[in-house]
Amino acid sequence: MSATRSDLLALDADTLAALANRGLVKRATRELESGAGASVALGADGEVSASFPDGSRSALPAGVPLEAGTCSCPAPGVCRHLVGLVLAYQAAARSQAQTQAPASASAQTQTQTQTQTADRAGSAPPPPPPLLDGTAAGIPGAEQLPWSPAEFDDAALLAAFGRPALTAARRAWQRGVRAAVQRMDAEHPAPSVELPSCTVRFPVPHSLNFALSGATSARHGEMVTLAAWAFRAAEQDGTPSGATRTMGGEPTGTTRTGAAKGTAEPTAEPTAGRAAAADPMAAVTTLVEELLRTGTARSGPVLLAQLARVEAGLTSASAHWPAAAAAELRDQAQAYADRDTRYDPDRVAGLLAELLARARAADRPLALGTGESAVTQLRRTRLVALGCRVSGRGERERSTEVYLAQPDAGIVLVLRKQWALPEGRGATGAELAARRLLGHSVRALAGANLVSESLSRSAGRTVTVERGRIASTSITPLGDAWASLPAPVLLHDAAARLRALGGRPPRLVRPRVEAENAHVLAVAEVGPLGYDPARQRLEAVLRDGAGTAVLVAAEHDVLCPGRIDALAAALESGTVTHVSGLLRQAAGRPVLDPLAVRTAAGLVHPDLAAEGDPHPFTALPPTGGDPLTEALTAARTALAELARTGLDTALPHHLAPASAHLRRTGLRTGAALLDTLAADPLPARWADAAIHLLTALDLHQEERPGP
Repeated sequence: MSATRSDLLALDADTLAALANRGLVKRATRELESGAGASVALGADGEVSASFPDGSRSALPAGVPLEAGTCSCPAPGVCRHLVGLVLAYQAAARSQAQTQAPASASAQTQTQTQTQTADRAGSAPPPPPPLLDGTAAGIPGAEQLPWSPAEFDDAALLAAFGRPALTAARRAWQRGVRAAVQRMDAEHPAPSVELPSCTVRFPVPHSLNFALSGATSARHGEMVTLAAWAFRAAEQDGTPSGATRTMGGEPTGTTRTGAAKGTAEPTAEPTAGRAAAADPMAAVTTLVEELLRTGTARSGPVLLAQLARVEAGLTSASAHWPAAAAAELRDQAQAYADRDTRYDPDRVAGLLAELLARARAADRPLALGTGESAVTQLRRTRLVALGCRVSGRGERERSTEVYLAQPDAGIVLVLRKQWALPEGRGATGAELAARRLLGHSVRALAGANLVSESLSRSAGRTVTVERGRIASTSITPLGDAWASLPAPVLLHDAAARLRALGGRPPRLVRPRVEAENAHVLAVAEVGPLGYDPARQRLEAVLRDGAGTAVLVAAEHDVLCPGRIDALAAALESGTVTHVSGLLRQAAGRPVLDPLAVRTAAGLVHPDLAAEGDPHPFTALPPTGGDPLTEALTAARTALAELARTGLDTALPHHLAPASAHLRRTGLRTGAALLDTLAADPLPARWADAAIHLLTALDLHQEERPGP
């Protein structure tokens, strides 16, 4: 028997909207406020029943999710009456608590009098009338005691989701699952877990029935089970809140204690993903070593076919990150064969080093991405546009990338569209802004709320809309959605965010996630603008709410001729509230590459702006070079040239200048690695030097103090 439904009292409007949809919640709220809401009753078995003025009757038994409720209306699934039942129950609880609170003192006096009278009469006092919710603490908005989903044992998970969901979850756990556990605290009222394919939230304490995930109903139970196991593992190992690590993948027979209620941590056999990825990674190593010996300059149909086969093998083994690197290397090889300007020898060297580094770390699913789902179908999802980036190749290819925040998950996804242009008909960002994407112009989509039931999310956080189902996607004005975005998408302290990212693995082996550095910065102050004519770059200093100085830097691009002038006009408007962009750390300070600027007049998209009259700028003084950066960059260039021409034709003096430069700046380990490579030009020696020097360059550019 139950005298309370604290699970219903913990449902807020956002959670109800995720379980149903926001339109139903708004309609049910209007009906309740107008007096057309339901009359509710709480049964002895915990079932809440409701009667509506339109004659409909609904009921929600205890211990079941909202979609398991019943209603006499013909609407399928979660209808407005079931949502109205929850809202009416919450309203009755608030009303009763407010009525009884002022009378608590007199009630206590009356009870004492009744007790004294009963004592004299020799009978028990009458019981007080029961509260609808049992205690006022369960009323929405009241403080909840901290709790953890680790309390759910496998029996509870089995009862909630069934054996197929647990079996699928155990297979994923055996391969290893990358997860970030966010415990309950003042900034995060609901515990959550960021999984590779979706985010799982537990907005209702001690309840699996109202757990939320971005996955479809077919995989919802599997995702919630993985999230509960991740909490168990994190609490046993003491994993800090918000830290990403790979969990699971233990060999058979290992039992991990410390889980809630005495349950054992799910056991696993040697990861199938690693075994499956062994041969593809060996093929990658063989091909890269052959390329290093003969040189990447031999690009041709044979090499492109080899790279395509390697990429296919990696994809079939779910080694998503090496597969993406192999695809990019194939694109660079094609560009070299076509004599295309997008070919970048330094980028080729970086990709070769990345593939070899991931091969060396093939025993870690984090380096390969084997714990990720290639594609995950999302349930009804709301996304908030953060702006658009335009890029292109030659005169016939253009690409638009619309950045979309997923508020429920606290992450950013990318919707990418490739545009094929007629020969000789190059297009600028302003011309692409009018093109249609999902039934709307690119400009409208880049500054809107998007709600869809037909979205798919890739392992790298790109999002696609299923063909033929665009009609199930709605676009609405952005409004003030940026101001209500959750952390860390919305930043009030950019420096704190960069410090939190300081413990990430090196770039060469960390997950290849799109838009991991896309954020919205809340702006407190805009400083003066300046223009660097040598680099054709506009710079301005913003200050966030914590007083951190953030450098906004945007470079001129022939594909976006209005970018600089539009950005300058927006920043000088005096009404800037937020700036979205790609955040990085350079020269020891936060730097934001802007995507969009929110002003009192609306949203400004620099990449989609038309070319106008030149804006007058104050010229910035020239900046001096950094000796360490120059030495590391020279070493990278030397390694890239060696990879282009091939180790078989290498001469010792090719690396001597770069080695001497490193030694003069105190980088003796890097110099020694180049000397060893010069004396013994083998692919393994090249990999040692490239991995060391490229990682050193990345770290130095992020950490060296700025002006």
